[in-house]
Amino acid sequence: MRLPIAPRHVPPRLATGAFILNSGMAKRGMDEQSATQLHGMAKAAYPFLGRLQPTTFVRMLSAGEMALGAALLLPVVPTMVAGIGLTAFSSGLVGLYLRTPGMHEERSLRPTQDGTALAKDFWLLGTGLGFVVDEARCGAR
Repeated sequence: MRLPIAPRHVPPRLATGAFILNSGMAKRGMDEQSATQLHGMAKAAYPFLGRLQPTTFVRMLSAGEMALGAALLLPVVPTMVAGIGLTAFSSGLVGLYLRTPGMHEERSLRPTQDGTALAKDFWLLGTGLGFVVDEARCGAR
């Protein structure tokens, strides 16, 4: 049985999958004050999220991160599918970085001290796009 994952995709899938799965698991059971802070930052960047209660938002975010992390870690999930999910998720995170005041220097993408933790989401976006482009290129042959 041939798995739908190329050997070259294993290391970045393991790294991103473990990172995202851990992040989702850490959000399970988050206290209400932390949930309110996280939700406040998210809804400032994406106002439509204001319709959700903070605890509902965090539960959904946690479940989504755990699902995406598992999809990246499980070799039965095709890399194209995992890459599309990673690209979509990380695009939202990069948007959060770009839309949140004080995360990057004015008129620059360079992170401020406060923005360094969010700036790492660019490598997630690059990895997801790399999976999609590589799979599209290989599938076109």
